[in-house]
Amino acid sequence: MVDTTLSISSKNYSSWSLRGWLLAKFAKIEFKELIIPPDDAEAKKELLLLSPSILVPCLQHNGIRIWDTLAIAEYLNEYKPDSGLLPKPAKARAHCRSICGEMHSGFSSLRSALPMNIKGHFPGHKVWLRALADIERITSIWNECLQEYGGPFLFGAQPCMADAMYAPVVTRFLTYDVKLDESCLGYANSIMALEEMKEWIAAAQLEKEDIDELDMEF
Repeated sequence: MVDTTLSISSKNYSSWSLRGWLLAKFAKIEFKELIIPPDDAEAKKELLLLSPSILVPCLQHNGIRIWDTLAIAEYLNEYKPDSGLLPKPAKARAHCRSICGEMHSGFSSLRSALPMNIKGHFPGHKVWLRALADIERITSIWNECLQEYGGPFLFGAQPCMADAMYAPVVTRFLTYDVKLDESCLGYANSIMALEEMKEWIAAAQLEKEDIDELDMEF
């Protein structure tokens, strides 16, 4: 019997929902999805970056309620320590937590300039200068991890907490036709080839709701 619920919003637009969902999938826990419609006033504020992410994702597990993606990640790692959400070596764990924290609290220009929109595709999209700096930093993180840990994922052979945190960025880069070097493109392809990502994207493609503010080519 499934006694775990994950509250999420739009699969097309909600990057934080995708992160929480991937973490639960990577931890291999059974859960029911509770969908908060993107036309819900508070959910829409979150998607438009006009309020803190307090609605989604939210994990309810065995009577415990956990919100905030990093809190969910750490909780699931404690509950399923052998799931691979964090690498085993202490140095790699510290590195993983550091780049997850950087994704969690940073890259605001990228979020504003390239909102997640899986169904959208804007070839030749002009990226703001500040967002370019975020893109350079993210690809630098990817290249450093891929070189140090051997790929195809950021910390080796299987996806972990860091890959869940950066997966929505992969979709953004594809949506807005961001040019990537060979190594980063290979990483992006590895993320998109995950069965979990295929499942999420298939559901996103079926969503009927559209948010005009996130469908504009600007």
